[in-house]
Amino acid sequence: VQLVESGGGLVQAGGSLRLSCAASGFTFDDYAIGWFRQAPGKEIDKVSCVSFSDGSTAYADSVKGRFTISSDNAKNTVYLQMNNLKPEDTGIYFCAAVLVHGSSCHGNLHSFNSWGQGTEVTVSL
Repeated sequence: VQLVESGGGLVQAGGSLRLSCAASGFTFDDYAIGWFRQAPGKEIDKVSCVSFSDGSTAYADSVKGRFTISSDNAKNTVYLQMNNLKPEDTGIYFCAAVLVHGSSCHGNLHSFNSWGQGTEVTVSL
């Protein structure tokens, strides 16, 4: 099982980035995939999540209306489209999976049992 993030980089405030999370060793089936963010000196926070069990998505309040999670099952990839980026969006972004059948997005980060290495996003003024 492997998750590989890509798409991070340096962008000015107001700009956009699309992060990708390519999964291998498993298919999405009825699991859940989440995006998490660790800002410098802060704890990891859940940013967004998609449950392939019930088709639901979830977003942190701070990114609602700006970020969109989506997937391409044929490519076994989950995306995070990030628009109108703000300096406070800066951090390392991780994707993670709950590899338990019937998973939802309600769990905290400890529910996610497979993690990628992260991709760094820096938003400048």
